[in-house]
Amino acid sequence: MIQRAARADVTAGGTETGRIGRGLVILLGVAAGDAEADADWLAAKCAGLRIFEDPAGRMNLSVKDVAGGALVVSNFTLCADCVHGRRPSFDGAERPERAEPLVRRFVEALIAAGVPTETGRFGADMALSLVNDGPVTLWIDTANAPVRR
Repeated sequence: MIQRAARADVTAGGTETGRIGRGLVILLGVAAGDAEADADWLAAKCAGLRIFEDPAGRMNLSVKDVAGGALVVSNFTLCADCVHGRRPSFDGAERPERAEPLVRRFVEALIAAGVPTETGRFGADMALSLVNDGPVTLWIDTANAPVRR
């Protein structure tokens, strides 16, 4: 899930682990079966998404175009299945030992694409604070991406 933000920060255990000004807050859920190709494709997509306004007020600029940053927070709860019962099932989330390297891969690919990137702490309880700009919030699922052909 991607949110266009005016500013954001994340803390874990009372310690700030990441902070950005204008940019993207990316809540990253790694689903069972996700692979390095998913992380690479998603990072390129996030770096190039034209969701910032140009001088004419149209969403026509990427985070790189506006010299923004990214704050990436891993979030397995995005993989929850809430269809049955009242308690979410997290069976669709990847196991931590497989998910953590994919989160790192995504962050490294985002940095390599030219986006200054900060992070939360994998597996930690975190407090995220953001000022959503717009608001603009987008959901991208690599299960529907060309990478999954």
